[in-house]
Amino acid sequence: MIDTIIFDFGDIFINLDKEATISGLKKLGMNEWNSEFDRLNLLFETGDISHDDFLAGFQAQLPNASIEEILEAWNAVLADFPLYRLEFLQMLSKKYRLFLLSNTDSIHIATFENKSGVSFYRDFYQCFEKVYFSFEIGIRKPNPESYQYIINKHELSPKRTLFVDDKKENTDAAAALGLHVWNLQVGKEDVVDLFEKQIL
Repeated sequence: MIDTIIFDFGDIFINLDKEATISGLKKLGMNEWNSEFDRLNLLFETGDISHDDFLAGFQAQLPNASIEEILEAWNAVLADFPLYRLEFLQMLSKKYRLFLLSNTDSIHIATFENKSGVSFYRDFYQCFEKVYFSFEIGIRKPNPESYQYIINKHELSPKRTLFVDDKKENTDAAAALGLHVWNLQVGKEDVVDLFEKQIL
């Protein structure tokens, strides 16, 4: 009997347009996403470098781009957050313990909050017992410690907990710890199909 659900954020609730960021960075002079971009992203998502150092690192790779242009391209990934998903989440929150566990950075979260408005993001966050962002806890999925952190902190039973994420490496890591998982297929499935999956 599942009584707890841990959700990912991107492409589960808020839609992402990853190609928009790649396209935006290419317009600023990027040939391809390389290991340095990857390194900066991973460090920023675990809070190991500051906002300014992250942007300075990108500017070193894109010397003809301004900070404003880099930010615009970086935030282009954030698309819409359909209201029906929030309404579904609000309904779920009456029946289950809910947590959010997202690999993300401070720029993306600030942009989401700014674009969606205070009342919307507050309603969203209030659905969860606790919201965990990788840049705040210093751990990214699929590191087993990220799941264990929540399990230990909230005394969760893995066999009574469902984890929902769009990346298979993340759901595989959660499953290895004994959690039930749903690897949601973006574009083919929607989080509101949860009950049709007959997991709960």
